[in-house]
Amino acid sequence: MDCSKQLRNPQAEEQQIHQWQTKSELSAYSVHDQSRRSANYKPNIWKYDFLESLNSKFDQGECYLIQMQKLIKDVKKLFVECKESDVIAKLELIDSIRKVGLNNHFEQEIKAALDAIASAELENNSNPCISSEGDLYAAALFFKILRQQGYQVSQDIFGRFMDEMGTLKKSTSGNVKGMIELLEASNLAFEGEDILEKAQAFLIATLRDTNTMWDEIDSSISKHVTCSLELSSQRRVQWFNVKWHIKAYEKNRTNQPYMTTLLELAKLNFNEVQATLQKDLREASKWWYNLGLTKNLDFARDRMVECFMCAVGLAFETDHKSFRKWLTKVINLILIIDDVYDVYGSLEELKHFTRAVERWDVMETEQLPECMKICFQVLYNTTCEIANETEEENGWNQVLPQLCKVWADFCKALLVEAEWYNEAYTPSFEEYLSNGYISSSASLIFTHAFFATKHEEGVDDSLHMNEDLVYNISVILRLLNDLGTSAAEQERGDAASSILCYKREMNVSEEIARKNIKSMIDNAWKKINENCLTRNPKISSSYINITTNIARVGHILYQDGDGFGDQEQGTRALIQSLLVEPLS
Repeated sequence: MDCSKQLRNPQAEEQQIHQWQTKSELSAYSVHDQSRRSANYKPNIWKYDFLESLNSKFDQGECYLIQMQKLIKDVKKLFVECKESDVIAKLELIDSIRKVGLNNHFEQEIKAALDAIASAELENNSNPCISSEGDLYAAALFFKILRQQGYQVSQDIFGRFMDEMGTLKKSTSGNVKGMIELLEASNLAFEGEDILEKAQAFLIATLRDTNTMWDEIDSSISKHVTCSLELSSQRRVQWFNVKWHIKAYEKNRTNQPYMTTLLELAKLNFNEVQATLQKDLREASKWWYNLGLTKNLDFARDRMVECFMCAVGLAFETDHKSFRKWLTKVINLILIIDDVYDVYGSLEELKHFTRAVERWDVMETEQLPECMKICFQVLYNTTCEIANETEEENGWNQVLPQLCKVWADFCKALLVEAEWYNEAYTPSFEEYLSNGYISSSASLIFTHAFFATKHEEGVDDSLHMNEDLVYNISVILRLLNDLGTSAAEQERGDAASSILCYKREMNVSEEIARKNIKSMIDNAWKKINENCLTRNPKISSSYINITTNIARVGHILYQDGDGFGDQEQGTRALIQSLLVEPLS
């Protein structure tokens, strides 16, 4: 097939798919016989008409943009007005800006401020953050912010607060704000940073035991403790938490004079971004509706809005519109193809489908059911479209071969799992993970993300330099997926998950298997933390943040079960807050 011809005539693409759909309907879908399995996914709750109705006054308000520009200038003045000697005030300002989702508006100011702070603190040891007079809160805030922003800072600054057993000294153990900040800082630890590791274990136990007492004294502190214990800020998608932070700051006004200005700007910014995202969502919904895949692939998950939410999780900024569009399509296809392999296709059909993707040849699908033909056609056309647009927008060459390769690798990994299922084979944990990190789809998303951003290095060099980062993000996504979905998968008799493989190999209970797998996720995060800090300077920090967000989105999706499978219990409230309800 000629990819360029397909791209130049999208109407022909839709017409061809429609013909296949009609043919499928006329055959009464004879492929749906008793041999086909079902995951019994519930119908999609986000209706097309509702998505089309989404509209925000902030999408058209020139006055809001003028007001935002004025507030941005006012906040920039705060960096100048803040005294050079008041390091804590500057750090708190930067922390607040980040929490309410405004850091992309003040990148230069934040960098200049942190360069000055890092120089004074680390070279002269002259400020109270790390000097002997500094308190736990100041040291933890300093460490957290500088390491988040990629500065070299040692865990040794916490040594004076801890005893030999790794517990906080009595003089600092009552500092609740400091303990919360230290817990957040500990989640930025590298492998082998024993001070932070011991501090984290102590803080988790202490804060969990005493949180009910703090709830009686100050409910806002208790909520922050609960939030940090549930999932640290390092593992949360920053944009998904913006509303929570804005409301928390509103309820507990600090004595900082800048907070009123900052919150006003944060609300306007959130609503402006939401208006852009609603427009993007309507476009994605129209694309999905016109494809009509759900009529023919009724065994697969119809989860376009959740796919869009994941794309927002990787890059919410308004200038990443094209990336979100591409990624929404890619994640939709990942779900459908995953269900083709997990639920629908026979082993022989799946081998044919995998061969078609490997050879990138529609002729290989001739012997397949119509719905699988349609699936391949949509994959083919969508990937060609993405490759073409990426080359035009970002100046890349030879994008399509790279995208074809990662799709082929993904399908081959899914085929291995299908073969395990058909053979009733339970692999070793190592064997499972060596295939599962590819079937997680993280490396597939990683490659698409690479072409959506500009780099000095070529794709082969970049992927090689970031091999460890890609692997650890992939492992986290695979293990999080298994923790969230394995119970439902075992009920319907799917292929073995990491939990079952670990249980059988180590001869342990499911509870112990889950606990140890969570420890593996913790260790992978420590490696990611170090990968991000020691990244090649030719790789943009924006790209590193986007790819690390793959793991963060995984935490959100599978924290309370299957975020794709069960919309009501999973992501409905987040989507409602993120994409539907503006801030007043």
